[in-house]
Amino acid sequence: MAETRKKRPRDPIALAKLIGDIATGQTEDRIEDKRNPAAVALGKLGGAKGGKARAEKLTPERRKEIAHETAKKRWS
Repeated sequence: MAETRKKRPRDPIALAKLIGDIATGQTEDRIEDKRNPAAVALGKLGGAKGGKARAEKLTPERRKEIAHETAKKRWS
């Protein structure tokens, strides 16, 4: 499958060290993605369908309830 970049650390000093190591060639920036390509494709397919299918099943009243609950939590 494709190669991905290394995960960047949140600590600024560790990030600076990683960037320096990459710039000087002491470490490689890319890591191989070891996931199964077929499984990744299936996961993306299901994820793309899920939200739309759920939205079609909900009644307008239930959607309004969910939106109301979400707004209450957001603004509390």
